[in-house]
Amino acid sequence: MRSGNRVADHRAIAAIVIEEEAECVVVGLPLSLNGTHGAAADAAIAEAQQMASVVGVPVHLHDERFTTKTAHDVLMANKMKAQARRRIVDKVAAAVMLQSWLDAREPA
Repeated sequence: MRSGNRVADHRAIAAIVIEEEAECVVVGLPLSLNGTHGAAADAAIAEAQQMASVVGVPVHLHDERFTTKTAHDVLMANKMKAQARRRIVDKVAAAVMLQSWLDAREPA
């Protein structure tokens, strides 16, 4: 969860990277439905660049289109009530995006 202080947030992410021995950070890229960059995507790119200078590992951007929809669909299929869905949908959407990023990587 964001604190409202970008520098502090990036430092917190850097601490997690160290603690978890992460090899990289994946940031959602909010492309327009037609795949173009709008203001939100430009902001995400700028933030990822700033974050990369702090976290000490590569920062990758990945298309996050439809991740929230997919997360809602999964939660609804599991008959989760709306209030419970609202509490975790962003976490599930992040997991969907990360899995998509992992699936898109070339085998090591």
